[in-house]
Amino acid sequence: MRFSKKLMLLAIYAEILLFIGCTEPEVPVEKQVAAAEKTQTSMITIVAAGDNLIHDIIYNRARISSEEDKFDFTANYAQITPIIKSADIAFVNQETVLGGKQFGHSGYPVFNTPQDAGVGLINAGFNVINHASNHVLDKGEKAAVATMDFWESLGVRYLGIFRTEEKRKTGHQIVEKNGIKVGFLSYTYGLNGFPLPKDKPWMVGIIDKDVMALEIGQLRPLCDLLVVSMHWGNEFQHTVSSTQKELANFLAVHKVDVIIGHHPHVTCPIEVISRPDGGNLFVYYSLGDLVSHTQSDWTPDTITGGLAFIRVKKTQIKSGTSCIVETAAVIPTVCHYNYDRQSPFVVYPLWDYPEELASKHYKSKMTVDYLRGVAQQVFGIRVLEKDQYEKLLSKK
Repeated sequence: MRFSKKLMLLAIYAEILLFIGCTEPEVPVEKQVAAAEKTQTSMITIVAAGDNLIHDIIYNRARISSEEDKFDFTANYAQITPIIKSADIAFVNQETVLGGKQFGHSGYPVFNTPQDAGVGLINAGFNVINHASNHVLDKGEKAAVATMDFWESLGVRYLGIFRTEEKRKTGHQIVEKNGIKVGFLSYTYGLNGFPLPKDKPWMVGIIDKDVMALEIGQLRPLCDLLVVSMHWGNEFQHTVSSTQKELANFLAVHKVDVIIGHHPHVTCPIEVISRPDGGNLFVYYSLGDLVSHTQSDWTPDTITGGLAFIRVKKTQIKSGTSCIVETAAVIPTVCHYNYDRQSPFVVYPLWDYPEELASKHYKSKMTVDYLRGVAQQVFGIRVLEKDQYEKLLSKK
């Protein structure tokens, strides 16, 4: 027997979260590949935000012309715009519909947000907009359709609501950046009692295991990374419910890579679930609120949120391709509004939020230390500090 002159060496590429002082390997280990093989790698970053919940006081502070009903939401997102624009893909849960003024602008409990708020999101850098939430039918079917019209007129990708049954079946939501295909699906637990149109039960993505399994099965082979948006959980509770745990494990079985969770209006932990196929599912159970005026004196944590920061690496070799989450972290945020509530509601990364502003917040006795404590308690080692973020960004 003759032996090959070229000895094939096997190497395992361990991908470890890049946190200072963190030695815990939290992400999948790539498949073994021959060291002699030529590899080609590509990388993208994904940023994701939780509930953009525009109460009437928020859009009234953004009003620039009462006669023409015009609004400018630039200030609301100005402090996080550099972070959003630095990402290849930027997701946000637009909690409320943007049906247009013909449906009457309104806040809680039945929302219709000025479409200028959508323009504000686009200008801030968001390019994937979720609408599968409990408020998507607040103003009925026509307002939901008008919301789709609005996004389509601007060429913006939206999730969770559908114009036709055929569009839902075949209009796969895949975003390709730097040679990496990211697929999106989106579901909500319910619609606040508003019924789906009798002839359009497919109009909104509702949590249903049979439907989810079918849609995941169709999309999974078409993308490198699969992200599922889940509007779920218990309001104002940092703890994860047993229903959420069950659904997360269900999605792990179906080879989902990332869950972006929202709805509780407070932050919830991040978990890594080992999938049966050997991969990992990264679960952001809740990113809290982005912009909101959710009033609850007993839960001041409603002003805190988080921007998920995810780095995805794709490796291509002659014998195959792997795509993994290399970093799954979170940038804590705070929604600031002064005690008199006469100025814009502004989202800050917590690392840039000064104590002076905290002392003027509407929610009394608020301190930066308190907010940092909440972030550390909920997210732990996943909290990304500014210097760490900048270091990761430089490696794009």
